[in-house]
Amino acid sequence: MILLVLSYLPSLLCGVHVVRTGREMYWLWLFVIAPMLAPAFYFFAVLVPEMMGGRTARNVGKAARQAIDPERDFRNAMRALEDTPTVGNRMKIAQAAAALGRWSDAEAQWALAAEGHWADDPAVLKGHAEALLELGRYDDALKRLEQLRALGSEGATPQVALLFARAYEGLGRNEEADDAFRFAADRVPGLESGARYVAFMAKTGRREDAEIGFGEIERRYSKISPQLRGEARIWRDLAAKALGR
Repeated sequence: MILLVLSYLPSLLCGVHVVRTGREMYWLWLFVIAPMLAPAFYFFAVLVPEMMGGRTARNVGKAARQAIDPERDFRNAMRALEDTPTVGNRMKIAQAAAALGRWSDAEAQWALAAEGHWADDPAVLKGHAEALLELGRYDDALKRLEQLRALGSEGATPQVALLFARAYEGLGRNEEADDAFRFAADRVPGLESGARYVAFMAKTGRREDAEIGFGEIERRYSKISPQLRGEARIWRDLAAKALGR
């Protein structure tokens, strides 16, 4: 009996904090269902950021909250749009849907955002192009990217070059894809651009160049601290898979 009471003690203490601070009531159900695991998540999601403050702590809290409730941002964005139907709130829905990999939903929201006065907004054009690429609609994505490039400097960034490279690759325009990938590979932060370039070179028969590029990815990956390798590993593995490793 004592052990049972002790097992629920962390949930009880965290539950008191939830009620006193007016936080989301779903935490209370989690404490009942998972009396050992839920308090641990609550500790990192809420208590650590509250006690420590700062950007790192907030990031830890955000990651923990997303692990427990990955659709939270999407729901909040939907409610915000219902309350205030602005293009800005629609863009937040599109971004939240993209974060969940719900690219059809993201594309639909970007398409609506691109109507009217926001048709030439760089953020809308870029977001819509990315969603279209994920859906394999390369012609439509390229049209959006060309609109973005016509705006000037907003369409000349390395991040936009990477999107152009993906569109060209999808359309079989390999020379243009190679130029865009090469430009983006050393300029876009993170491992995505390099990994996609390695995969492109492997697919187009440039095995030796792909191996060199993969070596650089491995070198950069090894310098990332283990606790921060989550997203980087996705791109490192994509390049490795393209080389049959």
